[in-house]
Amino acid sequence: MPYFTKLILFLFCLMVLVDSRKPKRRRWTGQLEMPTPSHLYKKNLDMTKIRKGKPQPLLRVEDHDFTMRPAFGGPAIPVGVDVQVESLDSISEVDMDFTMTLYLRHYWKDERLSFSSTSNKSMTFDGRLVKKIWVPDVFFVHSKRITVTAMCNMDFSHFPLDSQTCSLELESYAYTDEDLMLYWKNGDESLKTDEKISLSQFLIQKFHTTSRLAFYSSTGWYNRLYINFTLRRHIFFFLLQTYFPATLMVMLSWVSFWIDRRAVPARVSLGITTVLTMSTIITGVNASMPRVSYVKAVDIYLWVSFVFVFLSVLEYAAVNYLTTVQERKERKLREKFPCTCGMLPSRTMMLDGSYESEANSLAGYPRSHILTEEERQDKIMVHLALSNESNSSRKKGLLKGQMGLRIFQNTHAIDKYSRLIFPASYIFFNLIYWSVFS
Repeated sequence: MPYFTKLILFLFCLMVLVDSRKPKRRRWTGQLEMPTPSHLYKKNLDMTKIRKGKPQPLLRVEDHDFTMRPAFGGPAIPVGVDVQVESLDSISEVDMDFTMTLYLRHYWKDERLSFSSTSNKSMTFDGRLVKKIWVPDVFFVHSKRITVTAMCNMDFSHFPLDSQTCSLELESYAYTDEDLMLYWKNGDESLKTDEKISLSQFLIQKFHTTSRLAFYSSTGWYNRLYINFTLRRHIFFFLLQTYFPATLMVMLSWVSFWIDRRAVPARVSLGITTVLTMSTIITGVNASMPRVSYVKAVDIYLWVSFVFVFLSVLEYAAVNYLTTVQERKERKLREKFPCTCGMLPSRTMMLDGSYESEANSLAGYPRSHILTEEERQDKIMVHLALSNESNSSRKKGLLKGQMGLRIFQNTHAIDKYSRLIFPASYIFFNLIYWSVFS
């Protein structure tokens, strides 16, 4: 019996020992078990992790009223500004505006955003924080769209030989200089530009910054920052499109001075063509310009060129009129004295005031019509009458000036003088024009 009892006790102990060696199965509770943090994880603690108990956020945004500026009721808060200009996209003379692409940065200090940290002096957040905190309400003055298309007051009195200065203005919308003080963070170094910026019609001469106070009668004084840039217009485009065509039309109108005065269709059509072409050039230039109430430099050049072209048409009108008057006078003299073949060789005068030899005077007449010496004595009255009339006209011409008489007797002289006067006057005008406006 004692032996049997010992055997049962031994088997029981053996079963307990075997059962303790088997792996235990864990019951699923619906939660994932986190691994034990390593020593590396313990060194870099997550400061944004919410501790157990009362939440401790890194920035106490909810504890402050960010609708008010920092240090409200105290001195004005300084706000530094710098700008990176990427490009000047377009400049419109008609609308008097420009489009600029840039980066705008603000710098200010807000004690309400301070946080406790032994390692980090600054932290970076995404754009969601901007909606919760106070930011300067800086806007672009005279801007038309959010893409910063701003107004530029241009002076076209020297167009297209002009330089334009445009400004992009920044100021606070609601805060006066007593609450917010805008300033350029690093002076002129606050404005950075890309060296590759270029425009098709302008040469960018310089960028610079300025600042001043702007006054509004209803609210007071505001700090205003200026981005100024000076543009010099390229003249080569307008030389090809405006100045050269206008000059060629003026020179083309001078061709009529070398055309025969009796070629009426040729000279009239040439004059009308040049006048209409000049009108088209003037209309095309004004169509691409704003309707200003003052005279531009290009208007002076085009209208003076138009006057030269118009005067060439009037010149031929004068030549044609004087030619008609002269032919009418010659016709009347021919009807009054139908034949001058009986004049003496030394006193034979043509109707235009020049003398002609006897051989030329008798050319074309048959010898039966040639008078003998006795018959000439009978016809001497015709010669004396014509000679007296010519002498009287010459005496009147001497009183008025031999040059004026020659011009009216020979209308070709007007064309001869025009060939010199017109080019010389136009060259003199160009010298004055380019010396004044260039």
